[in-house]
Amino acid sequence: MTLKPFIAILFTLSMSSHATEKLAKTEFTFEDLKALAKASAAKPYSATKVPAPKLIDKITYDQHWKIRFKEEETLYPGGKKAPVQFFYPGRYFPQPVKIYIRDKNSFAKEVPFSNDLFDMPSDSPAHDLPEGFGFAGFRLMRPGMKPDWISFLGASYFRTDGPEGQYGLSARGIAINTGMNQPEEFPRFSAFWIGPAEKEGESLSVWALLDGPSVTGAYRFGLSKDNKEVKGHVTSVTAHLYMRADVERLGIAPLTSMYWYSEKDKTIAKDWRPEIHDSDGLAIHTGAGGYIWRPLNNPQSVSATSFIDNNPKGFGLIQRDRDFNNYQDDGVFYNKRSSAWIKPIGDWGKGAVQLIEIPTVDETFDNIVAYWVPEKPALKGDEFSFSYDIEWRPLDPKSKDLASVVNTRQGLGGIPGQPIPKGVNKMVIDFEGPVLQELDRDSGVKPIVEASNGEIIKPIGAYPIVGTNQWRLTFDYKQSNKNPVSLRAYLINKEGEAITETWVSDATVNIK
Repeated sequence: MTLKPFIAILFTLSMSSHATEKLAKTEFTFEDLKALAKASAAKPYSATKVPAPKLIDKITYDQHWKIRFKEEETLYPGGKKAPVQFFYPGRYFPQPVKIYIRDKNSFAKEVPFSNDLFDMPSDSPAHDLPEGFGFAGFRLMRPGMKPDWISFLGASYFRTDGPEGQYGLSARGIAINTGMNQPEEFPRFSAFWIGPAEKEGESLSVWALLDGPSVTGAYRFGLSKDNKEVKGHVTSVTAHLYMRADVERLGIAPLTSMYWYSEKDKTIAKDWRPEIHDSDGLAIHTGAGGYIWRPLNNPQSVSATSFIDNNPKGFGLIQRDRDFNNYQDDGVFYNKRSSAWIKPIGDWGKGAVQLIEIPTVDETFDNIVAYWVPEKPALKGDEFSFSYDIEWRPLDPKSKDLASVVNTRQGLGGIPGQPIPKGVNKMVIDFEGPVLQELDRDSGVKPIVEASNGEIIKPIGAYPIVGTNQWRLTFDYKQSNKNPVSLRAYLINKEGEAITETWVSDATVNIK
């Protein structure tokens, strides 16, 4: 098929039903989508206009969620086990998205937008929305119209409800200049094609066109739920990116989450709940085989931390603390929030896993982002291709040989009963894993603790916690200046071999 009729299918907003039907019979392939994205990148960016913007702004968050897709209008492009419903536009999702259904023979047909597809309150401002406006996104339901388990809604965001049926963190198609001294760019999926699963074990296949001022992209998603191996859902992603302009910071496979406070730094908030976060740490399995755990922070200013690597084996934002008693929230159940693990496919080469932390004073907005930054600069005319799986799981994959961090706590330094030293904090890290179970104080276990922009104050403690299978590492530290101290710690055995993952943190002496 040629590119010209394919562009007509995508961008013709009004035509006769006969013409639409004729165009719908043109074959659609992923190669066509890649060609379209590449051709679009060679042209100046033109933002999608929002018809009736003043009217769409009246559809507030609460009003938006009262508008429901009619059950009888549900589509089944993947069969009865994969019901698809669409989202209505609103104040926070104003730009229309075109949606096509692709059949098993690779022919695509647009789903026309209509208010008749939705139930809405009689006083909803949506009744006045013009016909043909456009959908905001879509979601995949469980059989029998039980709750949805994955949704694509807003910019290039998508998320699943994870292994315990509780939505939390999100993934994005791309991150552009996140956490920099310039406005972040939010490219959007402007069109979706939804069709039968192409691979065994998947519920549905989805293709998407990404469009933004600096980049265009062709994406293919394979959607799988209830994977027994990961104990959750899997989203397989293939992305072909075409640079429309130079980008200083290109984030691949971005994850977005929320962290307000935990047992580590609960003194920064006055909420009654012990902890509030969707994720409590960044986990990395390096290309060299190492394991890193970086507990999240709610910093005083925007913070960017990079972990340079070559061909990483995986990384993710993880909710390791899954005990309800540590949250006491029986409304949104932070203990059930999913973790998300990025599992690269193929050679990603040199680059860095980057973590962005943004200050927050409540749980309303996401303030944590993690992604892969390629070493190669992203310049106008460049092309990038990446494939990866997103595993929406309870926990990150664990090393068979290393113990993992289960708790990080920060408090006043010094020894109880003695004067509190000024400008000194204590860090307490608990490890757990089979490798520790047969070890005791006489086994020769030693702590390794290092600091940059600060000082570690001896003694350093490492010992088994009575009545548990855990080991505790404790140390005091000071800052050299106003910048955070970069800390690194792990345990080794008597042979000098690491027996725990490496704990790293940017810490500030902030407890008075």
